[in-house]
Amino acid sequence: MILDYFDSTLFARPDVLDVPITFLTFNIIWTWLAAEITGNSSQVDRVWTFLPPLYSAYFALLPLLTSAPADLKEAGVSKRALIMFLIQIVWSMRLSFNTWRRGLFSLRDEDYRWAILRKHIPGVLYQIFNLGFIAIIQNILLLSLSLPVYAATIQPRGPLGLSDYLLAGVGLMTVATEFIADNQQWTYQNFKRSGNLDPNPWLGGKIKWTQEDSKRGFVAEGLWGLSRHPNFFCEQLFWLLQSLYPILAESSTPSLFQSIPSKLSSIYFKHNEITPLWPVLPAVALSTLFLGSTLFTEYVTGDKYPVYKAYQARVGMFSPVSTLLKGLWLGLTGKRTQVEEAIWPKTMKTD
Repeated sequence: MILDYFDSTLFARPDVLDVPITFLTFNIIWTWLAAEITGNSSQVDRVWTFLPPLYSAYFALLPLLTSAPADLKEAGVSKRALIMFLIQIVWSMRLSFNTWRRGLFSLRDEDYRWAILRKHIPGVLYQIFNLGFIAIIQNILLLSLSLPVYAATIQPRGPLGLSDYLLAGVGLMTVATEFIADNQQWTYQNFKRSGNLDPNPWLGGKIKWTQEDSKRGFVAEGLWGLSRHPNFFCEQLFWLLQSLYPILAESSTPSLFQSIPSKLSSIYFKHNEITPLWPVLPAVALSTLFLGSTLFTEYVTGDKYPVYKAYQARVGMFSPVSTLLKGLWLGLTGKRTQVEEAIWPKTMKTD
């Protein structure tokens, strides 16, 4: 029954999926071979910033191609899919800029976590890990992030609704918040290395760092005082918002399209008396990846910086709500002042 469901929804249009799957296969092969040849496992990391919008561009603009299926040509470009793709471009610009200024596009650079894992995993097993997880699973995930755009493209056409505009607005605010978190991390790390404040920081990065902040070893001010990983929180939220476009559009307006006598309409609604929820699966998969990756990162960070344990006790991993709850609990148990003084010896001020 589950396979039948996906055959009638996610895999309803193999004629639309064949080109992206071919491109996915190519990306799996070259990233795996490049990692094996160079000994650098960050090949997928370097293309992470633009592969999702590249896949989405194909899905969103497919009706314009001469090779497009006839029914999609007749329907034309989905306004919903186009908005989703354009917002992904903004997402890509933010992530690509931050990746560039950190020097991570350099072919010699490698995520420090891969080096640590390589030391703890025997050679043959690491090669299997490189193929199975780094090359195959991560590339599949990058393609899957574009599947909500695919869903919007194969949906019957109709006017944009309130949900589209709300999701677009919240999505852009999420990217802006993530950009601020990036900038606060960037100015902190620069101050930690040089001891000098950045006179012209990017948006949200103007914080009066102190020597106490530098000695702590990690950023815990600004958005990082609300979440231990505000950038990761925003990243997960962004892709969840992307998944909601076709879901909310379908649940709010299916009756507008069920009367349309077209292949597009009959395929989409034939097995879907309720809203198909599969577009949310890529966001769930991404969150699972972030959880595992973040737990490993914090394991390394906790060993390096003793105060990080107090930071974990006071500030939530992702959601600011958990930070609020942690503060309330520490207050009730009489430990809040002690924990906060360990993290923030002096009051931090921002302009």
